[in-house]
Amino acid sequence: MQSRVFVINKHGKALMPCKPRKARILLRDGKAKVLKKEPFTIQLLYGSTGYKQDVSLGIDSGQRHIGLAVTSQDKVLFQSEVELRQDVKKLLDARRTYRRSRRNRKTRYRKARFLNRIAKKKDNWLPPSVLSKVNHNINWIKRLLSVLPKADLHIEVGKFDLQKMKNPAINGEGYQTVKQFVLARDNYTCQVCKKKGGKLKIHHIIYRSLGGTNTVDNLITVCSNCHTTKNHQTGILAKWCKDKKKVNKSYKGAAFMNILRRRLFTAFPQAKFQYGAWTTLQRADLDLTKSHYNDAVAISGIRKIKEKPTSIMMFKQFRKKKRSLHEATARKGRKTPNITSKRNAKNTKYAKGFWLNDYVKIKDSNKKGYISGFMSKGTNVRLRDIFGEYVSNNDKSYTSTKNISLINHSNNWQKQAIAEKQYIMG
Repeated sequence: MQSRVFVINKHGKALMPCKPRKARILLRDGKAKVLKKEPFTIQLLYGSTGYKQDVSLGIDSGQRHIGLAVTSQDKVLFQSEVELRQDVKKLLDARRTYRRSRRNRKTRYRKARFLNRIAKKKDNWLPPSVLSKVNHNINWIKRLLSVLPKADLHIEVGKFDLQKMKNPAINGEGYQTVKQFVLARDNYTCQVCKKKGGKLKIHHIIYRSLGGTNTVDNLITVCSNCHTTKNHQTGILAKWCKDKKKVNKSYKGAAFMNILRRRLFTAFPQAKFQYGAWTTLQRADLDLTKSHYNDAVAISGIRKIKEKPTSIMMFKQFRKKKRSLHEATARKGRKTPNITSKRNAKNTKYAKGFWLNDYVKIKDSNKKGYISGFMSKGTNVRLRDIFGEYVSNNDKSYTSTKNISLINHSNNWQKQAIAEKQYIMG
């Protein structure tokens, strides 16, 4: 299929893509202007009327990747894949550790406040790491709907019964509170001293601070005599749990999809929802390989494909700011102790006319990449492609700022059109 140029009308709504030859004529005659270079998009400068084809938008929602596809009749007009950040929880945990360690040191710091956590959380509150992913799923759908003229929205969601996944034989009375289930399973007996009765507590085999979960296979019954602080740290309970410790299967992905499903129902009541089993059948009928963007194509409701782009638009979230005042481990290359760092001078964000995460091209070559860091006071830069690999015109991992030219400025998102064969091989 010949490459296409995306066209936006005078009012910011998307039109049918055109061929490069048509785009060159419109630009030459002054009837359009260049809006974006990646992907190449033009905007008409005159009012456009005429027949508009029906457009369908397919969304493969997810925790790590989001598949996007726009189809019309028997043509796939746009296919894309979005990769979300997975390091939010880890960074929040690191920040909490730094703050707690500062409060325990004898340093000048704010006075202790014991009543600053009385505000009640909202009923629809979500942890920041989960909320970030949910909002990005919703925002990417809204972003596409804002430019597509009355698109027919199709979304794939997931619905999982976590109790059935843990125990396929569960039914009836098996669906009960976790605490009562653990007590009944252990026959109301302390699993450490084997004494029955008394005041019983529920204990985590793998501590929550070490990544343990609240699933029943990570919980045991212990008595109040064994469930002490000393036993937690170095006593019989710590030794017993060390011997019994095992790696539990994580169901965080399934739990996230259940949360996301309910949020999407509320945000897009007009959408048509379906589940993964139907998507698998539809993808097989279209003879498409397994991928998030191909799932989105199948979800859109297209019955037959005559034209399909040979490239995929990849989007990847990029962490640009680092505002922590303290680091437990000094970064590689630091020549002075990290005791006088200023929040706004933590990282070099701008040098020699370039910003961090700018999309640039190496002169006298076809190599392109994103600025991931500055070296030698901005004289040299490190370039990476969307897959995280270094881009350079020599054996070194860096390139001089004199040998690069700006394509476009990027903030917190990296985008790159890649061939479908390159994506499959990668």
